This record gives sequence, C-alpha cells and structure tokens, in this order.
Amino acid sequence: MLLTAMRLYCRAVHRVVEFVGKSVSYVMPALAFVVAFEVFSRYFLNKPTIWAYDLSLFMFGYIAALGGAYAQQRRGHINVDILYNKVSPRIRSLFNLFSFALGMFFLVIVCKMSIGKFEEALEFNYRRQSEWAPQMHHFWVMISIASALLIAQLSSDWLDDAVHLFTGKRLLPEYHYDDEDDA
Repeated sequence: MLLTAMRLYCRAVHRVVEFVGKSVSYVMPALAFVVAFEVFSRYFLNKPTIWAYDLSLFMFGYIAALGGAYAQQRRGHINVDILYNKVSPRIRSLFNLFSFALGMFFLVIVCKMSIGKFEEALEFNYRRQSEWAPQMHHFWVMISIASALLIAQLSSDWLDDAVHLFTGKRLLPEYHYDDEDDA
C-alpha cells in the first residue's frame, strides 16, 4: 500500500516535471528570435530596442530555472564522479539521499524567500532598472514554482533511492537506465 502510494506520487511528479521541462524548451526559439532581432536592430538598422535585453534575460531565466527539475529528472546535473562511480548502486543511493536532502533544504529556503520577494515586488511595484523598466513580480513567481518543482523532483528521487537502498529494487525501474541491479 505504501509502495503503491509512493509510486503514484513519483509518477505524478515525473509527468508534471517532464511536461514543464519540455514545454519551457519551446521558449528557446523565441529567445533566439529576440536576440537575433536585437542584433539586427542594433547593427543593421542602427536603432536598438529598449526591451530586447530585459526580455531575453527573463526568457533565459525562465528556461534555466524551470528546466532545472527536468535536468534533475534526466540526471543532467553535474556529479562528482571520483567516488560516486567506484561504489555500488546501493551506496550511490546513500550518497543521493544525503545530497537530495541537502538540496531540498536549500530549495525550501529559496522557495520561501522568493514568495516573500514576490509579495514585496507587488507591494512596492518593483521594476527592473532599465529604460524599459518591466515589472519584476512574475520573475519571483517563476522562481517559486521552479524551486517547488525541483523540490518535488528531488523528493521523488529521494523516495526512489531510499527504496533502492533498503530493498535493492527501484521504485520506478522504467526511469533508471544507468543503474545495474545489484540486488
């Protein structure tokens, strides 16, 4: 019963994170267009825009932050392999339990602080200090959502590694391609 509930949670997190990660990837061509348009306007028309730089910063921030949980899901983050690859998969799970818990601790702080910054940005009408001066509240909402998504993904990975450490079996074996089974 408990394993079934954990599997349902992990699959739900996997689907949401995959959807958001793949969806935000569609912003990349728009970002490339904005940057190309600014280069064209600045160097060929000699009329730089006041909005392209700020917009490209926001778009890149959205792509990077909202894609973080998807990168974690796909194991795309940097790992220190000197010791990690020399131990058994179950010991790797132990390493993961520690690092994922530490990551979740810091992400909870980031999420809490970004919610506070969002409220502050609304209250004081914070704007980016540029000629265009776009509002900043949406950025803090995105940081809150991105950190919550990464917390959810890390918690899913944490549960999977905890089950693997104690049973030798994966909670969701269909999502693990790099582990050899050591049970």
